[in-house]
Amino acid sequence: MNEEHMEVVMGLIMHGGNAKGYAYQAIQDAKAGNFDEADKKIELANQELKAAHDTQTGMLTQEAQGNHVEVDLYMVHGQDHLMNAITFKDLAIEIIELLRRLDEK
Repeated sequence: MNEEHMEVVMGLIMHGGNAKGYAYQAIQDAKAGNFDEADKKIELANQELKAAHDTQTGMLTQEAQGNHVEVDLYMVHGQDHLMNAITFKDLAIEIIELLRRLDEK
């Protein structure tokens, strides 16, 4: 495995993990009634997901150009982190919206 491959994998894991962490913090902020902070954390999660998505798009572009991207357990693990982060962020948005509605009543 070459260094470039590991950088891609670690980028997916790092940005995915950061995004999930921000989404978790956003839920905690919303539970405390700090909805402005929760919204800021969701935006930070979105920025992290964009960075991971840009990495993923680069891999897809390489593959489309005929430069095979190595798929190994590390890559699967990185993709798993990214997909879980996306799902977690989407659910966090729904939870925050429910908490916002409850707070308004």
